[in-house]
Amino acid sequence: MASLGEAMRSAVVGAVLLRERLRDGVAYNPLSAGMAQDPYPFYAALRARGQVHRSRLLNAWMFTRHGDVDTIMRDHRHFGNDPRRGTLSPRQMAMLPPPDEFTMLFLDPPDHTRLRALVNKAFTPRAVNALEPQIRGIMGGLLDDIGDPGGFDLMPAVAQPLPVIVIAEMLGVPPQDREQFKTWSAQRARLLEPSIGRREREAGAAASRAFDAYFRKIIEARRADPRDDILSALVQAEDEGERLSERETLNMLRLLLIAGNETTTNLIGNGVLALLRSPDQLRRLRDDPALIPSAVEELLRFDSPVQTDFRRVLEDCEVNGFPVRKRDNVVLLIGAANRDPDAFDDPDRLDVGRDQGPHLSFGRGIHHCLGAPLARLEGRIALEMLLERFAEIGLATYRPRFRRTIVLRGLESLPIRCAAA
Repeated sequence: MASLGEAMRSAVVGAVLLRERLRDGVAYNPLSAGMAQDPYPFYAALRARGQVHRSRLLNAWMFTRHGDVDTIMRDHRHFGNDPRRGTLSPRQMAMLPPPDEFTMLFLDPPDHTRLRALVNKAFTPRAVNALEPQIRGIMGGLLDDIGDPGGFDLMPAVAQPLPVIVIAEMLGVPPQDREQFKTWSAQRARLLEPSIGRREREAGAAASRAFDAYFRKIIEARRADPRDDILSALVQAEDEGERLSERETLNMLRLLLIAGNETTTNLIGNGVLALLRSPDQLRRLRDDPALIPSAVEELLRFDSPVQTDFRRVLEDCEVNGFPVRKRDNVVLLIGAANRDPDAFDDPDRLDVGRDQGPHLSFGRGIHHCLGAPLARLEGRIALEMLLERFAEIGLATYRPRFRRTIVLRGLESLPIRCAAA
């Protein structure tokens, strides 16, 4: 039964959304059941209403069009990631971590520039590509462990453990600690969601403290005895005499925990679901596996693992003619931009051979996703090996459930039926 406080908050939110709907004909309610299951018709309605939508709930300008979102992402001089540079409510301010625990996601130049230069040294294309045999071995083991291919849930069987194991091994986490690592990841990921409650914030903070305590020992070990792994590369990274401090290294590991895990889980789950709902495209991949790399890009566009990003206006400016003011909050609806008909022909149709225009799922500009090559590699290997292992793959439920989240879009479960090749 809901508490009095929860009921009052619900009533206030309902009143805000009603006023927004009366004013604009549409209201942004990111936690509604309909939005969780399929936000794309709603995004289309927002785009049809005009260039920008004002969200009373988030106190922000919302941009849905590909050209506008792309422009803002590229312009770090006028749009920053540091939430303290926007207009925040007392509740939003209270949700922020201490400034010294900000990851690169929430930093602007020059701090972001320095950290990115150091971390880039640990994520070279050579370092990522060298992981392919290891990832194939992990994926093969997960497929071997499926007891009954005639009916299983893809999320706990493959989509969740694959990226957890990959990033855990990259960071030197032993197999017996992977479950704890996965728990920390889920609790930390919730901290990205603006809608979380007090208990989830406390759980996320506790997970952060436990995570830091665990990795302090490993960091010290890598300083004394470096190995051929990403964590050693982070510890040893140096640029013009600069190195990551222990706090900065821990912040980076926190970021990798989510960026290298939750988003790739969503890519695999959302992507497989999209293919199963478009059997003609699944057949194309079976007939021509060379299309799988382009299919990964199309799946990222079609149902992006990251739906929403945030910026703060650093000085008065315009976005393709629309004026915004210093300290305004800006919401970038990546999922909407990736379905913009001005950028993509027939955007609501899945086309694994599409080569038209860039999706925005990995961002743009200085905040372009550091782990994009790794996510692409894991997504490609997962699709290749699923199609090699199973001659038939089909949905075991008409309507798989999505989690009610704002930033990260992913499935709670994906029951499927398969037949071995």
